Amino acid sequence: MAGKQDLAEQLLRRADTDAAGARAMLPINEVADVLVCFHAQQAVEKALKAVLAARGVEFPFIHDISGLAKLCREAGAPLPGEMDGADLLTPYAAGLRYDDDTVHAVERETASRWATAAVQWARSLVEAP
Repeated sequence: MAGKQDLAEQLLRRADTDAAGARAMLPINEVADVLVCFHAQQAVEKALKAVLAARGVEFPFIHDISGLAKLCREAGAPLPGEMDGADLLTPYAAGLRYDDDTVHAVERETASRWATAAVQWARSLVEAP
C-alpha cells in the first residue's frame, strides 16, 4: 500500500494529466464540450483527493466535488475562490460514461480554468515542505 504522500503525488500527477487534456482539447471544435468537461471534472476530483491524501484523510470513492470540497474544508484546506462553482462539474463524471446528453451546464473554458486552478492549488499543498 502506498504511503499517504505517495498516493497524494500519484493523484496529483493524474489530475495534472486530466487538466492538460482538457486544455489541449479547448481549441478543437470537433471535440464535444462534454468531453472537455469530463476531463476537467476528473482533474478537480483527483486534485481534491490528492490534498486529502496528503493530509491523511481517508476519502470515499465518490465523484461528488461538493462532498470532497467539504472534506477538504474540514481538513483545513478550503478551496480557493478561483474554484467557486467547480461543483457544477460533478455530473460530468458519470454523464459522459452513460452518454447523457442532458449534461451541458458548464462552458468548456470555465471547466478548464477550474481544472487548472484545482491542480495549482493542490500542488501548493501536496508539495509544500
